[in-house]
Amino acid sequence: MRVAVLGAGAIGAYVGAALHRGGAEVHLIARGAHLQAMQHKGVRVRSARGDFSAKPHATADPTEVGPVDFVFLGLKAHQYASCGPLLEPLLGPDTAIVAAQNGIPWWYFHGLAGHPLEGTRIEAVDPRGSVTAVLETQRAIGCVVYCSTEIEAPGVIRHVEGTRFSLGEPNRTVSERVKLLSEAMIAGGLKAPVERDLREDIWVKLMGNVAFNPLSALTRATMAEICAHRDTRELVALMMAETIAVARAVGCEPKVSIEKRIDGARRVGDHKTSMLQDLEAGKALEIDAIIGAVVEIAGLTGVAAPTLRSVYAATDLLARKAVTL
Repeated sequence: MRVAVLGAGAIGAYVGAALHRGGAEVHLIARGAHLQAMQHKGVRVRSARGDFSAKPHATADPTEVGPVDFVFLGLKAHQYASCGPLLEPLLGPDTAIVAAQNGIPWWYFHGLAGHPLEGTRIEAVDPRGSVTAVLETQRAIGCVVYCSTEIEAPGVIRHVEGTRFSLGEPNRTVSERVKLLSEAMIAGGLKAPVERDLREDIWVKLMGNVAFNPLSALTRATMAEICAHRDTRELVALMMAETIAVARAVGCEPKVSIEKRIDGARRVGDHKTSMLQDLEAGKALEIDAIIGAVVEIAGLTGVAAPTLRSVYAATDLLARKAVTL
């Protein structure tokens, strides 16, 4: 199995190292000091589960790699529309694209035969169809990441917690390609369950992301700090309740309570969300897939989501100001 990791950052490099450890032929595509370190010393993973190292091929030029069986996208959702030049050399006729993004994916309403919104394009994550033009829906394999990692130093990945990468086809089938991918990830030491309908997992994870990511960026607080503060904890609960209402409106029922979801975030501890990390690093914020798309779906389904709308407005302004600073 040949796998290219396009955007081998914290999550991408960790997955690539695990797949390489499991016997897959892996190619990491990255840039800068992180790439140089991986080329010289490979990927070093530091984890309470056990440290390990791997040295897959690493490059900035995907033409060195050529067509692969799977492309694992380690990019942020807002980078998808512009990744075409890097992605194209990796694609063969049957190449699958594993979209390991936060929030609502661009393919969400595709493959839902009989659903009232089947085929609906979500502007927040596929503006003017720009993502679909680059990432063909039939190539997509969904991936919900229950894993937290950080780049501790160039080439060094700190694994914070979690090893689960839930996989699923947008059309709710269990295909041979998704089973092969699952087996390869499990061989590398990851949990990779194949879900008949991955959308249930998307909403469970989104319950946390939709609240903690924007609030952490607005307050500069860690997940534990947000949970410990009475009023922000109540705000999280309100945002989660509205998110559940939106999920129900499109036929999903997250199988976790608000209390359990908040407690799970509290137990992660003083961890900075990916959005706060991006803010501090001066990077664009991934707000449209995480909260903007939920607000858009609320509008499509007639669900009132006043708290989500207010927090989205504030975070959107923060993101716009951060880019101009």
